[in-house]
Amino acid sequence: MEVLEVGAPDPALAAALAAAKYQPLRLPAGAERDAFLAEHGPSVTAAVVAGPPGVDGHLMKTLPNLGAIVNYGAGYDLVDVEEAQRRGIGVSNTPDVLNDSVADTAVGLVLATMRGLCAADRYVRAGRWPVEGPLALTRDVSGAQVGILGLGRIGAAIASRLLGFDCAISYHNRRQVPDCPYRYAGSPVELAESVDVLVVAVSGGNATRGLVSRQVLEALGEAGYLINVARGSVVDQDALVELLVSGRLAGAGLDVYTDEPHVPSALREQGNVVLLPHVGSATARTRAAMAALALRNLDEYLTRGTLTTPVLRPRRSR
Repeated sequence: MEVLEVGAPDPALAAALAAAKYQPLRLPAGAERDAFLAEHGPSVTAAVVAGPPGVDGHLMKTLPNLGAIVNYGAGYDLVDVEEAQRRGIGVSNTPDVLNDSVADTAVGLVLATMRGLCAADRYVRAGRWPVEGPLALTRDVSGAQVGILGLGRIGAAIASRLLGFDCAISYHNRRQVPDCPYRYAGSPVELAESVDVLVVAVSGGNATRGLVSRQVLEALGEAGYLINVARGSVVDQDALVELLVSGRLAGAGLDVYTDEPHVPSALREQGNVVLLPHVGSATARTRAAMAALALRNLDEYLTRGTLTTPVLRPRRSR
Protein backbone atom coordinates (compact mmCIF):
# COMPACT_ATOMS: atom_id res chain seq x y z
CA MET A 1 0.00 0.00 0.00
CA GLU A 2 1.32 3.41 -0.98
CA VAL A 3 0.42 6.93 0.12
CA LEU A 4 0.39 9.66 -2.54
CA GLU A 5 1.08 13.28 -1.61
CA VAL A 6 -0.51 15.87 -3.90
CA GLY A 7 0.40 19.57 -3.90
CA ALA A 8 3.32 21.71 -2.86
CA PRO A 9 5.40 20.36 0.05
CA ASP A 10 4.42 21.81 3.43
CA PRO A 11 7.04 21.75 6.21
CA ALA A 12 4.60 20.91 9.03
CA LEU A 13 2.96 18.12 7.05
CA ALA A 14 6.30 16.75 5.87
CA ALA A 15 7.57 16.67 9.46
CA ALA A 16 4.45 14.85 10.68
CA LEU A 17 4.64 12.25 7.91
CA ALA A 18 8.35 11.70 8.49
CA ALA A 19 7.87 11.33 12.26
CA ALA A 20 5.26 8.66 11.57
CA LYS A 21 7.71 6.88 9.26
CA TYR A 22 5.66 7.56 6.14
CA GLN A 23 7.53 8.02 2.89
CA PRO A 24 4.75 9.12 0.54
CA LEU A 25 5.06 9.19 -3.20
CA ARG A 26 4.89 12.71 -4.61
CA LEU A 27 2.74 13.36 -7.65
CA PRO A 28 4.94 14.98 -10.30
CA ALA A 29 3.78 17.63 -12.74
CA GLY A 30 4.15 17.88 -16.48
CA ALA A 31 5.27 15.10 -18.79
CA GLU A 32 6.41 12.86 -15.92
CA ARG A 33 2.94 12.54 -14.46
CA ASP A 34 1.46 9.98 -16.86
CA ALA A 35 4.42 7.61 -16.61
CA PHE A 36 4.46 7.97 -12.82
CA LEU A 37 0.76 7.12 -12.54
CA ALA A 38 1.08 4.18 -14.91
CA GLU A 39 3.80 2.74 -12.67
CA HIS A 40 2.54 3.64 -9.20
CA GLY A 41 -1.18 4.37 -9.58
CA PRO A 42 -2.46 0.85 -8.85
CA SER A 43 -0.53 0.67 -5.56
CA VAL A 44 -1.91 3.93 -4.08
CA THR A 45 -4.55 3.38 -1.41
CA ALA A 46 -4.61 6.85 0.19
CA ALA A 47 -3.85 10.37 -1.00
CA VAL A 48 -2.87 13.37 1.12
CA VAL A 49 -3.83 16.68 -0.50
CA ALA A 50 -1.74 19.70 0.48
CA GLY A 51 -2.70 22.01 -2.40
CA PRO A 52 -3.20 22.26 -6.16
CA PRO A 53 -3.76 20.37 -8.39
CA GLY A 54 -5.89 18.44 -5.91
CA VAL A 55 -7.67 15.22 -6.75
CA ASP A 56 -10.18 15.35 -9.60
CA GLY A 57 -12.12 12.60 -11.31
CA HIS A 58 -9.39 11.98 -13.87
CA LEU A 59 -6.76 11.39 -11.19
CA MET A 60 -9.13 9.09 -9.29
CA LYS A 61 -9.51 7.01 -12.45
CA THR A 62 -5.74 6.46 -12.56
CA LEU A 63 -5.74 5.35 -8.89
CA PRO A 64 -8.03 2.29 -9.03
CA ASN A 65 -7.37 1.25 -5.43
CA LEU A 66 -7.66 4.69 -3.85
CA GLY A 67 -9.85 4.45 -0.77
CA ALA A 68 -9.35 7.74 1.06
CA ILE A 69 -8.37 11.34 0.33
CA VAL A 70 -6.93 13.10 3.37
CA ASN A 71 -7.17 16.86 2.95
CA TYR A 72 -4.65 19.06 4.77
CA GLY A 73 -6.97 21.98 5.50
CA ALA A 74 -10.56 22.71 6.42
CA GLY A 75 -11.54 23.52 2.84
CA TYR A 76 -11.73 20.58 0.45
CA ASP A 77 -12.66 22.33 -2.79
CA LEU A 78 -9.59 20.81 -4.47
CA VAL A 79 -11.26 17.40 -4.24
CA ASP A 80 -14.06 16.31 -6.57
CA VAL A 81 -16.28 15.18 -3.71
CA GLU A 82 -19.15 14.09 -5.95
CA GLU A 83 -16.87 11.78 -7.92
CA ALA A 84 -15.30 10.49 -4.70
CA GLN A 85 -18.75 9.66 -3.39
CA ARG A 86 -19.64 7.84 -6.59
CA ARG A 87 -16.49 5.74 -6.31
CA GLY A 88 -16.87 5.04 -2.59
CA ILE A 89 -13.72 7.00 -1.70
CA GLY A 90 -13.62 8.62 1.72
CA VAL A 91 -12.65 12.28 2.15
CA SER A 92 -11.47 13.97 5.34
CA ASN A 93 -10.48 17.51 6.30
CA THR A 94 -9.02 19.32 9.32
CA PRO A 95 -11.89 21.32 10.87
CA ASP A 96 -11.76 23.49 14.01
CA VAL A 97 -7.99 23.48 14.56
CA LEU A 98 -7.52 26.50 12.26
CA ASN A 99 -10.56 28.54 13.31
CA ASP A 100 -8.66 30.92 15.56
CA SER A 101 -5.80 31.73 13.20
CA VAL A 102 -8.11 32.34 10.22
CA ALA A 103 -10.45 34.47 12.35
CA ASP A 104 -7.48 36.49 13.62
CA THR A 105 -6.37 37.04 10.03
CA ALA A 106 -9.84 38.23 9.05
CA VAL A 107 -9.96 40.75 11.87
CA GLY A 108 -6.45 41.90 10.97
CA LEU A 109 -7.60 42.48 7.41
CA VAL A 110 -10.63 44.44 8.62
CA LEU A 111 -8.40 46.71 10.71
CA ALA A 112 -5.69 47.09 8.08
CA THR A 113 -8.18 47.82 5.29
CA MET A 114 -10.58 50.19 7.03
CA ARG A 115 -7.82 52.10 8.84
CA GLY A 116 -5.45 52.12 5.85
CA LEU A 117 -2.63 50.71 7.98
CA CYS A 118 -0.60 49.17 5.14
CA ALA A 119 -0.86 52.33 3.05
CA ALA A 120 0.22 54.36 6.07
CA ASP A 121 3.23 52.09 6.58
CA ARG A 122 4.26 52.56 2.94
CA TYR A 123 3.78 56.33 3.33
CA VAL A 124 6.22 56.53 6.23
CA ARG A 125 8.78 54.18 4.63
CA ALA A 126 8.79 56.25 1.44
CA GLY A 127 9.71 59.39 3.41
CA ARG A 128 6.52 61.14 2.36
CA TRP A 129 5.29 62.16 5.83
CA PRO A 130 7.64 65.17 6.35
CA VAL A 131 7.00 66.37 2.82
CA GLU A 132 3.28 65.77 2.35
CA GLY A 133 1.99 65.97 5.92
CA PRO A 134 -0.82 63.94 7.48
CA LEU A 135 -2.74 61.30 5.58
CA ALA A 136 -6.46 61.55 4.86
CA LEU A 137 -8.78 60.39 7.62
CA THR A 138 -9.93 56.76 7.61
CA ARG A 139 -12.89 54.76 8.93
CA ASP A 140 -13.49 53.43 12.44
CA VAL A 141 -13.80 49.71 12.91
CA SER A 142 -15.40 50.23 16.31
CA GLY A 143 -19.15 50.45 15.93
CA ALA A 144 -19.15 49.34 12.29
CA GLN A 145 -21.93 47.29 10.72
CA VAL A 146 -20.32 43.97 9.77
CA GLY A 147 -21.83 41.25 7.62
CA ILE A 148 -20.51 37.69 7.87
CA LEU A 149 -21.18 35.61 4.77
CA GLY A 150 -20.97 32.07 6.13
CA LEU A 151 -21.55 31.83 9.88
CA GLY A 152 -19.89 28.45 10.32
CA ARG A 153 -17.07 27.70 12.73
CA ILE A 154 -14.71 30.30 11.28
CA GLY A 155 -17.45 32.86 10.65
CA ALA A 156 -18.65 32.56 14.24
CA ALA A 157 -15.08 33.03 15.52
CA ILE A 158 -14.74 36.18 13.41
CA ALA A 159 -18.03 37.54 14.71
CA SER A 160 -17.11 36.94 18.36
CA ARG A 161 -13.87 38.87 17.91
CA LEU A 162 -15.59 41.80 16.26
CA LEU A 163 -18.05 42.04 19.15
CA GLY A 164 -15.05 43.33 21.11
CA PHE A 165 -15.06 46.32 18.76
CA ASP A 166 -18.77 46.94 19.45
CA CYS A 167 -19.59 45.99 15.87
CA ALA A 168 -23.18 45.18 14.93
CA ILE A 169 -23.12 41.71 13.34
CA SER A 170 -25.38 40.42 10.60
CA TYR A 171 -24.98 37.19 8.64
CA HIS A 172 -26.25 35.10 5.76
CA ASN A 173 -26.20 31.30 5.51
CA ARG A 174 -28.19 28.94 3.31
CA ARG A 175 -30.20 28.27 6.45
CA GLN A 176 -30.77 30.48 9.48
CA VAL A 177 -28.79 29.44 12.58
CA PRO A 178 -31.14 28.55 15.48
CA ASP A 179 -30.90 30.78 18.56
CA CYS A 180 -28.26 32.97 16.88
CA PRO A 181 -27.96 36.46 18.44
CA TYR A 182 -27.04 38.11 15.14
CA ARG A 183 -29.41 39.55 12.56
CA TYR A 184 -30.13 37.20 9.66
CA ALA A 185 -30.21 38.49 6.09
CA GLY A 186 -32.17 36.47 3.55
CA SER A 187 -29.63 36.78 0.74
CA PRO A 188 -26.03 37.90 0.11
CA VAL A 189 -27.38 41.05 -1.60
CA GLU A 190 -29.59 41.91 1.37
CA LEU A 191 -26.62 41.40 3.69
CA ALA A 192 -24.25 43.51 1.58
CA GLU A 193 -26.57 46.47 1.23
CA SER A 194 -27.01 46.73 5.02
CA VAL A 195 -23.37 46.69 6.20
CA ASP A 196 -20.15 48.71 6.11
CA VAL A 197 -17.91 45.67 5.66
CA LEU A 198 -18.68 42.24 4.25
CA VAL A 199 -16.50 39.37 5.51
CA VAL A 200 -16.56 36.25 3.34
CA ALA A 201 -16.07 33.02 5.32
CA VAL A 202 -18.01 30.40 3.34
CA SER A 203 -16.48 27.13 2.18
CA GLY A 204 -15.23 26.90 -1.39
CA GLY A 205 -16.41 24.61 -4.17
CA ASN A 206 -19.09 24.63 -6.82
CA ALA A 207 -21.90 25.46 -4.37
CA THR A 208 -20.38 28.86 -3.54
CA ARG A 209 -18.63 29.70 -6.81
CA GLY A 210 -19.40 33.33 -7.70
CA LEU A 211 -21.62 33.77 -4.62
CA VAL A 212 -20.24 37.28 -4.13
CA SER A 213 -21.41 38.45 -7.52
CA ARG A 214 -21.28 41.86 -9.16
CA GLN A 215 -24.75 42.49 -7.75
CA VAL A 216 -23.54 41.76 -4.22
CA LEU A 217 -20.50 44.00 -4.64
CA GLU A 218 -22.61 46.83 -6.05
CA ALA A 219 -24.98 46.45 -3.09
CA LEU A 220 -22.00 46.87 -0.76
CA GLY A 221 -21.47 50.25 -2.40
CA GLU A 222 -18.84 52.94 -2.63
CA ALA A 223 -18.57 53.21 1.17
CA GLY A 224 -18.29 49.45 1.67
CA TYR A 225 -15.33 47.13 2.23
CA LEU A 226 -14.91 43.50 1.20
CA ILE A 227 -12.81 41.06 3.25
CA ASN A 228 -12.21 37.56 1.85
CA VAL A 229 -10.58 34.75 3.86
CA ALA A 230 -12.60 31.99 2.15
CA ARG A 231 -11.68 31.07 -1.43
CA GLY A 232 -11.01 33.26 -4.43
CA SER A 233 -13.64 31.37 -6.43
CA VAL A 234 -16.39 32.74 -4.17
CA VAL A 235 -15.92 36.32 -5.44
CA ASP A 236 -16.39 37.69 -8.96
CA GLN A 237 -12.81 38.96 -9.08
CA ASP A 238 -13.21 40.83 -12.38
CA ALA A 239 -16.16 42.77 -11.00
CA LEU A 240 -14.26 43.41 -7.76
CA VAL A 241 -11.30 44.89 -9.65
CA GLU A 242 -13.57 47.05 -11.81
CA LEU A 243 -15.48 48.47 -8.84
CA LEU A 244 -12.32 49.16 -6.84
CA VAL A 245 -10.59 50.91 -9.75
CA SER A 246 -13.66 53.02 -10.50
CA GLY A 247 -14.14 54.03 -6.85
CA ARG A 248 -17.40 52.15 -6.41
CA LEU A 249 -15.98 50.22 -3.45
CA ALA A 250 -14.10 51.80 -0.55
CA GLY A 251 -11.53 49.00 -0.28
CA ALA A 252 -10.81 45.30 0.06
CA GLY A 253 -8.70 42.99 2.20
CA LEU A 254 -7.90 39.72 0.43
CA ASP A 255 -6.10 36.55 1.47
CA VAL A 256 -7.33 34.47 -1.49
CA TYR A 257 -7.62 34.87 -5.26
CA THR A 258 -9.09 33.07 -8.26
CA ASP A 259 -5.76 32.02 -9.78
CA GLU A 260 -3.29 31.73 -6.94
CA PRO A 261 -0.48 32.64 -6.70
CA HIS A 262 -1.20 35.07 -9.53
CA VAL A 263 -2.80 38.36 -8.44
CA PRO A 264 -4.03 40.87 -11.06
CA SER A 265 -1.82 43.92 -11.41
CA ALA A 266 -4.88 46.15 -11.06
CA LEU A 267 -5.36 44.82 -7.51
CA ARG A 268 -1.67 45.20 -6.67
CA GLU A 269 -1.75 48.82 -7.80
CA GLN A 270 -4.68 49.87 -5.60
CA GLY A 271 -3.63 51.69 -2.42
CA ASN A 272 -6.95 50.88 -0.72
CA VAL A 273 -6.47 47.12 -1.08
CA VAL A 274 -4.59 44.92 1.41
CA LEU A 275 -3.20 41.74 -0.16
CA LEU A 276 -1.99 38.63 1.69
CA PRO A 277 -0.51 35.46 0.12
CA HIS A 278 -3.12 32.98 1.46
CA VAL A 279 -1.74 32.93 5.00
CA GLY A 280 -4.99 32.69 6.96
CA SER A 281 -3.94 29.54 8.84
CA ALA A 282 -0.19 30.05 8.50
CA THR A 283 1.01 29.97 12.09
CA ALA A 284 3.38 27.34 13.44
CA ARG A 285 0.89 26.14 16.07
CA THR A 286 -2.03 25.91 13.67
CA ARG A 287 -0.15 24.18 10.87
CA ALA A 288 1.24 21.64 13.35
CA ALA A 289 -2.30 20.95 14.59
CA MET A 290 -3.56 20.60 11.01
CA ALA A 291 -0.75 18.19 10.17
CA ALA A 292 -1.42 16.13 13.30
CA LEU A 293 -5.12 15.83 12.47
CA ALA A 294 -4.39 14.94 8.84
CA LEU A 295 -2.00 12.26 10.09
CA ARG A 296 -4.64 10.88 12.46
CA ASN A 297 -7.03 10.55 9.51
CA LEU A 298 -4.37 8.79 7.43
CA ASP A 299 -3.40 6.42 10.25
CA GLU A 300 -7.01 5.59 11.02
CA TYR A 301 -7.83 4.81 7.41
CA LEU A 302 -4.76 2.63 6.86
CA THR A 303 -5.27 0.69 10.10
CA ARG A 304 -9.07 0.52 10.46
CA GLY A 305 -10.54 1.75 7.19
CA THR A 306 -12.27 4.73 8.82
CA LEU A 307 -11.57 8.47 9.06
CA THR A 308 -11.32 10.68 12.16
CA THR A 309 -12.98 13.77 10.65
CA PRO A 310 -14.82 12.52 7.57
CA VAL A 311 -16.46 14.70 4.97
CA LEU A 312 -17.33 11.45 3.19
CA ARG A 313 -17.04 8.06 4.87
CA PRO A 314 -15.05 5.51 2.86
CA ARG A 315 -16.94 2.56 1.44
CA ARG A 316 -13.93 0.84 -0.11
CA SER A 317 -11.89 -1.73 1.78
CA ARG A 318 -8.22 -0.93 2.39
